[in-house]
Amino acid sequence: MNRLALLAVGVAGLTVLAAGPASATPAAAADQTVTTCGNSGLQAGLLTRLCAEVTGTTVQFYGKVSLAGPPSPGSPAPAPKELSTTLSSEVVGAGAPALTQDKPVLFTTTTLEVRGPATTVPCGTTVRGTFGVASFPWTPRPVVHEVTVTC
Repeated sequence: MNRLALLAVGVAGLTVLAAGPASATPAAAADQTVTTCGNSGLQAGLLTRLCAEVTGTTVQFYGKVSLAGPPSPGSPAPAPKELSTTLSSEVVGAGAPALTQDKPVLFTTTTLEVRGPATTVPCGTTVRGTFGVASFPWTPRPVVHEVTVTC
């Protein structure tokens, strides 16, 4: 089995193991930032993950893009890749439209972060974020992460 197929099987296995929304720790002070990340996914031939930073009642999602694995020894470094990213966040059950940010980025070989806008919500609110990455000929297969703001 080649490395990419083996990595895809590993990512699929990890996806099955994780369930339910993450929760900011109740003992966190109002000015302390709690960071949680969702499951990884493969998009546009790259490894992607969505994380959330919760500070008090403010939530900010950010997507991470990195190589799916190290290049084979002796092979040339991967060429830079133009990516189209979409990062959105929505309050679960509110019925309000999601805040969506589309941003083109250039990925090289180092991990890239794409930050979305910060959102302030009431205590007890669950916020869902999605992060999609596309690059011709690949379409996005967004990763999703939810956090519940506890006070």
